[in-house]
Amino acid sequence: MNKNKFGILSMLLAVVVAFASCKPAVEGEETGSKILINEILMTNETNFQDDYGMHSAWVELFNKSYGSYNVAAHLLKYSDTPGDTAVYFIPKGDVLTLIQPRQHSLFWADGQPARGTFHVNFVFNPEKEVWLGLYDGGNKLLNQVTVPAGTLSTDQSYARIIDGENEWEVRGAGTNSHITPSTNNYTLNKNVKMEKFQQHDSIGIGMAITAMAVVFSGLLLLYIIFRTIGKISAWHAQRVAAKAKGLSKEEEKEAMAKGSTPGEVFAAIALAMHEMQEDVHDVEDTILTIHQIERRYSPWNSKIYTLRDNPKK
Repeated sequence: MNKNKFGILSMLLAVVVAFASCKPAVEGEETGSKILINEILMTNETNFQDDYGMHSAWVELFNKSYGSYNVAAHLLKYSDTPGDTAVYFIPKGDVLTLIQPRQHSLFWADGQPARGTFHVNFVFNPEKEVWLGLYDGGNKLLNQVTVPAGTLSTDQSYARIIDGENEWEVRGAGTNSHITPSTNNYTLNKNVKMEKFQQHDSIGIGMAITAMAVVFSGLLLLYIIFRTIGKISAWHAQRVAAKAKGLSKEEEKEAMAKGSTPGEVFAAIALAMHEMQEDVHDVEDTILTIHQIERRYSPWNSKIYTLRDNPKK
């Protein structure tokens, strides 16, 4: 009875711990989603134009995975007032909703969903705190972001410093801060590791020697491994055969010593016995005498060797 009570108590404790660990996603906490909200521009006067030539606000999504991701049937939810949320259902059937690996997709927040798949049914209010969430078809929160009121001015965006990372910044306020719709938020102009390597090994001799050393070391290691495995397998097979025959330890050692004879010797003996039993040798009664003849000219560039009789002068 005590064991049953202890088991029930353990199960209840496990359930309580499980419920306590399951908490909803909070602001700034990533859910491990492949698709993220990457950049937001609320007031667009001179920035990127949409397919109608209009300067509209936009939201950039980023596929941080290395596989394609389709955002069709997903939901974009927007709210600038508690209890009032606008929901935009991303339609199915548009091939452009398939976002390629490590690529971006731009949605225009112009409140004109009739203009196409990528025109949502809400507009931003930069004077209020803006919350934007991305949900999948099952209404599961994939990613969310909150932009505080008054954070963005005209032609400024709220963007991740690096695509897919958690740190955000305001862009468009300085000469070195650029707004990047449908492209990478951070672009590497140089590769520090490559520059250091080129500085220490400009010709590439070190790289070539290192590569060859790795290849030959790998081949040598494979040779040693397979040779060792072969010897162990042969030794084990001989021991099993000796035990099956009921040999003593001394007889087993003698049998294993005999087994150390190279296989080429057995092959040569077997071939000789086969030829002797099958009598495969030809009967040669003719005696051939071969004299070595020195030719100063090659038969390929001289025709005198193809004549039967020497021409008369």
